Amino acid sequence: MSKMKAVQVSKAGGNLELVERNIPEPARGQVRIKAEACGVCHSDVFVKEGHWPGIQYPRVPGHEIAGRIDAVGADVANWKPGQRVGVGWHGGHCFTCDPCRRGDFILCQFHKITGISHDGGYAEYMVTPAEAVAAIPDNLPAAEAAPLLCAGITVFNSLRNAGARPGDLVAVQGIGGLGHLAIQYARQMGFRTFAIGRGKDKEALARKLGAAHYVDSAAGDPAAELQTFGGARVILATAPDSKSISALVNGLSINGKLLVVGASAEPITVTPLQLISGRKAIQGWPSGTAKDSEDTMQFSALSGVRPMIERFPLEKAAEAYEQMISGRARFRVVLTMGG
Repeated sequence: MSKMKAVQVSKAGGNLELVERNIPEPARGQVRIKAEACGVCHSDVFVKEGHWPGIQYPRVPGHEIAGRIDAVGADVANWKPGQRVGVGWHGGHCFTCDPCRRGDFILCQFHKITGISHDGGYAEYMVTPAEAVAAIPDNLPAAEAAPLLCAGITVFNSLRNAGARPGDLVAVQGIGGLGHLAIQYARQMGFRTFAIGRGKDKEALARKLGAAHYVDSAAGDPAAELQTFGGARVILATAPDSKSISALVNGLSINGKLLVVGASAEPITVTPLQLISGRKAIQGWPSGTAKDSEDTMQFSALSGVRPMIERFPLEKAAEAYEQMISGRARFRVVLTMGG
C-alpha cells in the first residue's frame, strides 16, 4: 500500500508529529484530495489540546485544505479526478435532520468537522464527504485559497448576510487573520468601511486594505467615534475579546447589528436598554457550506481579495503552529506540500 507524509496529534495536549501513513481510500460518497496547501487556523487548538469533546486520537488536524481530487468513491457523480478543490470547517452533513431538511446544512445536528470528526489537511492526502467539497477558481493559487476556506468564508458569508447595503457604514473590529480579510471584503462589497484596531501602528495597513477610516481603540472610545458618523449599520467583531466587543454596542446606528465571529468563551455584556433603544441586535455567525466557500473564492478571485500569508513546508508544521498560536503571524500561516 502506498504511503504518505502526515502530521498528527497522538493524544490531547500532545505534540504535532510527522509520521508516515497509508494513503487513505475514499469510501462511498467520499473523494480523496491530494493536498497542495493547508491553512493553520487557531481552531486547530481544539485538536492539539483536546478541547473538543469526543475527538478520537491519533488525529490529523487541518480544515483549510486546497488541492486536487485524486480519486472518487462510489456514487460520487459531480466530482472528477484532477479538479481543483478545497475543503473547509464544514466537513459534511446528514441530509435528514430538521435543519438539513430546510437546506440549512451548516447547522446540521449531526454535522462533521474537517480535522476533528475525521482526519484533515496536515497531510499529503485526505478523504472527505463529497458534499464538503468546493471548486477553486483557476486563477486562485492553492496557498491563497486555503485560508479563504475558514477565515475567508466566515467573514464573507457573515457580511453578505448581515443586511447592510452598499453605502452603509460597516465597521470591522480587529485587524488579524479574519479582520484583514473582512476589511477587504467590506470595501469590495461597497460599504463605507471603518477599521477598529489597537494602536496607531495598524492604521496604514487598515487603509491599504480598504478602510476609509481607522479608529484606535487604545486612544479613545470606538463607539463614540462611530456615532460621530451616525453609527454603524453593522459592526463585525473578529477579535475574540468579549470586553472590547461589548464596548461596541453603543456604536451601532438605528437598526444596527453587532455581528460576532470572533469566538470567545467569555460573556458579552449588554443591557436591554442598549438594544431596545434603536432596535439594535447582536448575532453570531458560523462559517458556511461548501457552496458558500465557492462563492467566497469566486468573489475573491473577481475582486482581488487575498489573504496575507506565511508559508511553511508540511515537515515544519509544529513550527508553523507555534507561529500561529503565538500571534506573530501576519496574518495566516499556510502549510505547503510538494515544494
